[in-house]
Amino acid sequence: MNNTASYTANSAVSTLLVLRHSSNSVGIVQSVAPNGNLIELEPESNGLDTMMRIDSTAGSFMDFYADFYHQLKNPDEFSFFKVTEFEAHETAKGLQEYVNNSSMIEKEELKKYEVSIDIVDALRNKKNLDGVDRESSYTESASVAVNPKYRFQVEDVNWDAMADIGLDKAKLEELDVLECLLKGYKTPVLIPVKCNDNGDSDETAGARLQLKLDDNGEVVVHVHRVQNRVDFRKKFLGHRFSKEDRLNLLCCGNMGRVVELVNPVTGERVSSLVSLDKLTNELFSLRMEFVRIPKVICGVVLSEEQTEVLHSGKQLYVENMFSKSKRLFNATLQFNAEKQWVEFFFYKKVKVHGLANGVSVGIPTVFRGRYLRKWQMDKLKAGEAAYISGLISEKGKVYQGYIHFDEEVGKIVFSFKKPR
Repeated sequence: MNNTASYTANSAVSTLLVLRHSSNSVGIVQSVAPNGNLIELEPESNGLDTMMRIDSTAGSFMDFYADFYHQLKNPDEFSFFKVTEFEAHETAKGLQEYVNNSSMIEKEELKKYEVSIDIVDALRNKKNLDGVDRESSYTESASVAVNPKYRFQVEDVNWDAMADIGLDKAKLEELDVLECLLKGYKTPVLIPVKCNDNGDSDETAGARLQLKLDDNGEVVVHVHRVQNRVDFRKKFLGHRFSKEDRLNLLCCGNMGRVVELVNPVTGERVSSLVSLDKLTNELFSLRMEFVRIPKVICGVVLSEEQTEVLHSGKQLYVENMFSKSKRLFNATLQFNAEKQWVEFFFYKKVKVHGLANGVSVGIPTVFRGRYLRKWQMDKLKAGEAAYISGLISEKGKVYQGYIHFDEEVGKIVFSFKKPR
């Protein structure tokens, strides 16, 4: 198997092995169905001519894999491995045997060998920025039409259930939320739904909607209604909120640390992250085994230390990321347990006039991922140095020091020693 960090040119024709996370079964990729479902061969099958055949050259393989991956209905359910077509059957059998006899920790080792879509996309973006002509790397065997599929189709939706809460397809399109529902996301805004699900009342209330699969594989609509403000004096699954927990949840929606929660059914203690849906006031927790941090974010390959900072729920300030418009930007990142993904924070600055001999200065509300207290901002406004602790380096080390306005560079800077 090839390491995901280096895609080297190979004259042999390649194919893909797939590991299904739900069943721990290994197969040989054959194709992608029009509905986005993966079609695969059993490792014991003899059909060399029916397996997917891919040009192994670096650029061609990356272009093919990106198009293939984004056609899948639920790509996160799989791990893919690049092998030559002649070793596919034997490697698939060996991989299946390894999976069957490995612990969870040993299975994690497979991530070193799987093809990472994050790295593939990052390398392709870098080529674009460097002006490399990627079209020339396509071959007939590697060309797959780009036709992104939603997780759900319009015909999958239970429109009778939607009607019970006062909604239909036209209304969802008018509110511009149908697309995000079909992608499996929550609606980004509150939707007016009938308070009585049987439709007996015309009274409506705000709620966020999301489509999910139930235990029978049927698509159902989940209605997340607005709740009363969270009472942080009460325990949440056995956890008592500290003052900092409450501040973090109210400010950015994420508690910012791993805590032990108690499963109300089994009594099991589970390491989890906690986030708050600020639209509905619902608290959400996510077990640490389901916290997945991408290897590459907006073109920046994360170090192990940076990945660990995000995995632990803390904020991480990252510079020189690439936007969709190919522009560099900086932002603070943090994993959100409710969204189950890394989110971006762009903090506004408070404009202060008359500071430092008449210079107009922007005072940040957050410095290197750490929220500033009022007294710290007051000191900065007065032109004084403010002590700050709890900062986290890229290597995950905690440090502290002083922040102050530097007239020479014209911005707020950090120093380990208190400036004069």
